[in-house]
Amino acid sequence: MSLEELIKERIRRQGAITVADYMGLALSHPEYGYYMQRDPFGKEGDFITSPEISQVFGEVIGAWLAHNWQLLGAPEEIALVELGAGRGTLMADILRATKHISGFHQALSVHLVEISPTLKQKQWKTLAGKHERIEWHESIDSLPELPLLLIANEFFDALPIRQFIRKQDGWHERMIDIENDELVFINSSDATILPISIMPVDSIKEDLGGILAGGMVGKNNEEIIETCEPAIMIVRQLSEHIATYGGVALIIDYGYTEGSKGDTLQAIKYHAYHPVLNNIGTADLTAHVDFLALSQAAQSESVNIHGIVPQGAFLMRLGAGERTTTLCQVSSHEQQQSLISGLARLADPKEMGELFKVMAIASKHITQVEGF
Repeated sequence: MSLEELIKERIRRQGAITVADYMGLALSHPEYGYYMQRDPFGKEGDFITSPEISQVFGEVIGAWLAHNWQLLGAPEEIALVELGAGRGTLMADILRATKHISGFHQALSVHLVEISPTLKQKQWKTLAGKHERIEWHESIDSLPELPLLLIANEFFDALPIRQFIRKQDGWHERMIDIENDELVFINSSDATILPISIMPVDSIKEDLGGILAGGMVGKNNEEIIETCEPAIMIVRQLSEHIATYGGVALIIDYGYTEGSKGDTLQAIKYHAYHPVLNNIGTADLTAHVDFLALSQAAQSESVNIHGIVPQGAFLMRLGAGERTTTLCQVSSHEQQQSLISGLARLADPKEMGELFKVMAIASKHITQVEGF
């Protein structure tokens, strides 16, 4: 039985499912889930992430992490953590770039949070011999009770979202059902009361105005907002950990910083957009990250929030341009072209430089963080 048939069978038994349920099954089903059975990265896969574009990305991130270790007082034990480590490329670059920093590697234990058996194997091969203490975790629940140096690069965009669509009588959750034996999007039959915290400001004003006037709530303008409850829970948990044990967490992803972005759910297959409800389990599903919501979740704990800034500005402030120039001086012409084009792709506002955002969560005593 295919994953599509499994989902249809569940809908026939239990009724329409949420977008979050669909994403969770499509990406993480133990047998058929997208991340459970394949290596999606690189030119031969479906997409390329920043560490695969240029080694400079991982090198400047490594220097940033080591600098923050020093700001934390250079503790003798600290957990270097990556959420969703892909092939292990970013962690390998971080470890290589920091191996000569006195005392840093001796203080580290490396922890990779990964659910994919295929990617765990890739990471193990990539990181073999790079550090003597490397552990894998299914979730952040089992991270050690130590200060953290944590990086989450393109991790939050793959967490399941819920979608709510605004109709004449209020907000309805977007669902997935079966029609003529095909999966289709529908709206829940009953209106849902949304928390004020996730409603767009304009919608709050209009809905309150409608209620006070004794009229209908809302407009029939098909407005969509998205929420990601797993992301909020993870950020709160990380913030609580940092408040208790100390550390910093760096979040890099594509997303937005204010207001609702509308429908951002997308599928990617072979580096091109793909219909979201087709070929389930063989295409990546992602949604833009609501950085304002992450920031608000973290602010509920005793930590400092730094950012949110565009990725391009962040990398250039960390010296990505200077590092690229240095590498070009000892590289072949072909390598130089690759380094220059890689930096442009990462930092140019027309490429990834503006769409991708960066945010840091840090111990309360760290009031200034490089790059922000």
